[in-house]
Amino acid sequence: MLLNSGLSNLSFDYTSPYPNFDRSKVKGLVATLTSVPPEHTNQATALEIAAGGKLYNVVVQDERVGKDLLQNGKLKKRVTIIPLNKINAFMLSAQKLAQVEHLAPGKANVALSLIGYPDEVARAMGYVFGDTIICADAESANAVTFGAKVRSVTLNGDVYDPSGMLSGGAPPSGSGILLRERGEGAGRERREQWKKLSRDVEMKEHELRLLNEQIGGSNAARLGAEVESHKKAIVELRDAVQAAKDEQKAAEKDVKKLEKDMREFKDNKEGKVSELKSEISRQKSALQKQAVVVKTRQKEHQTALLELEQMETDIQAADVATGNALAQIDSLQKDARHAKAEARLQEERATLTRFDNELKELDDAIKVQKKGISDAELNVKRLEHEISALEKDKITSAGTMGNLEKQYDWIREECQSFGKPGSPYDFASVDIVALSAKAGELEARQRRMKKKVNHKVMNMIETVEKKEFEIKKMMATVLKDKQKIEDTIAELDRYKRDALQKTWEKVDGDFGAIFAELLPGNFAKLQPPEGQDLMQGLEVKVRLGSVWKQSLTELSGGQRSLIALSLIMALLQFKPAPMYILDEIDAALDLSHTQHIGQLFKNRFKGSQFIVVSLKEGLFTNANVLFRTRFRDGTSIVERTADRSGSSLYHNAQQGDEPENVGSRRSRRTAHVT
Repeated sequence: MLLNSGLSNLSFDYTSPYPNFDRSKVKGLVATLTSVPPEHTNQATALEIAAGGKLYNVVVQDERVGKDLLQNGKLKKRVTIIPLNKINAFMLSAQKLAQVEHLAPGKANVALSLIGYPDEVARAMGYVFGDTIICADAESANAVTFGAKVRSVTLNGDVYDPSGMLSGGAPPSGSGILLRERGEGAGRERREQWKKLSRDVEMKEHELRLLNEQIGGSNAARLGAEVESHKKAIVELRDAVQAAKDEQKAAEKDVKKLEKDMREFKDNKEGKVSELKSEISRQKSALQKQAVVVKTRQKEHQTALLELEQMETDIQAADVATGNALAQIDSLQKDARHAKAEARLQEERATLTRFDNELKELDDAIKVQKKGISDAELNVKRLEHEISALEKDKITSAGTMGNLEKQYDWIREECQSFGKPGSPYDFASVDIVALSAKAGELEARQRRMKKKVNHKVMNMIETVEKKEFEIKKMMATVLKDKQKIEDTIAELDRYKRDALQKTWEKVDGDFGAIFAELLPGNFAKLQPPEGQDLMQGLEVKVRLGSVWKQSLTELSGGQRSLIALSLIMALLQFKPAPMYILDEIDAALDLSHTQHIGQLFKNRFKGSQFIVVSLKEGLFTNANVLFRTRFRDGTSIVERTADRSGSSLYHNAQQGDEPENVGSRRSRRTAHVT
């Protein structure tokens, strides 16, 4: 389904990345979201030029929607997507705005204040228009751009950039897009209605696909597919049988020919006969193999035909049964007696259910009675067992009592007091069973402890106590040393962080200043990655004009060379050396940047000496001593051509003698800068 059917350059066509995709998350092109009020129509051209190609960027709710569109949206052209939750809107500070108003009072306005847009896309509009000033004339634009260091556009479409670039002339070919988009406001309601109808059509198509899949998975479809596959197998088997028959005929012809040759050479060549016989045997064996293959294929063919007939019969029978069932259903539904029979059937079923419940209750009662009888029998058996056990205990106790009386005389003397209340032998108030169990437990415990007691342990206690005291003393010493080591490590970490912090601040400041000198109007810095600490690393951030680049891969080769050179120079300036040797560091740079590098060496490294190899004039003009390398007769010759003046060297180099046997090589000049 297409989203827009407007102008080709203002349409964003895509298909839903997945079913039930919420199309409200795709806000549309920046141009379609932007409106110019009638009082600012004279500034529409300046606004279009201020936005540039960003007018055709697509605004979406978040980066997930953008990813789905790029991967599964089947886009017909390349687009740039602006996710509202990730984009950083650059807005001019109040100090900048005050400075702009002071430089061009009444003639300069922020581009963002001249347009209308929905509140939900404010971040995207700030990203597109937030850093540009619309000026009434060239004088105001010149004052604002180079006074407040802000990008500006005049009403005629001339662009003034703080880096020094100016562009203008004829208006762009796409001029008037914002005005045309404002004029189409009356048709937006129809487009919204068309979008809604498109979403409904897409849902119906999805339902149709689901129904087709259900039909394809039914038994009838499966049987039809099997029938088609068997038909194809039958055709293939028939072709194979025909091919086997053709091969059989050809083999028979070869046999007849060989028999004829054998008769012809029977009288003359015995060896030929033997050879032909072996050939005939071989052909016959091959023929037999082919016959076996043909029979196998015929059997398979017959089996397939039988299966096909059986499946067709089953399908017909199933169709007939289905028709009969449908007819019976129709007749039963039309027959009024069916309802009465159904009601009577329900009554009979209810009666049967009631009888079943009564039978179930009787069965449950019988089970309960049987369980009670079995429990009573078990109790009787248990009591009989207890009685027999008590009788045995009685006999055992009588024997034990006789033995105790023989062993202890006091029992016979005190037996008269046994059982009397208040006496020490009041057995009624004592739990004999518990006391007997406790006595047995104590005896068993005593026996176990006798086995475990070490009689020599008293002699070992003193030695063990001395060792324990020494170990505790050593442990206290170790813990004290551990604390000292931890304090030392913490102090070293603090020193390291302080040193790293100081180095970072110094190098970061020099890095940004050097890069700004090498590429005026731009800035670079070193900062920890987002969500990480200084100790975990630093990354390079570059701002070209008013835009911070997300990655160094967005820079050109010359810009990356300037970044690397600025970082190296900042590191060297933190701890300067007496001498540096540089080999063609300006190879990827133009003349203006080379000139800046030479000035950088002279201004920032006054206590160091540089030996630079270069092919460009920018470093020659800043050198104190110049040397030129010539290639003559297979040998490199170094000549000192100038002292304290690089201009005379350049003049002589333009008019001097060309080195012999140099070919297409260029002369290399070595600039010595102090």
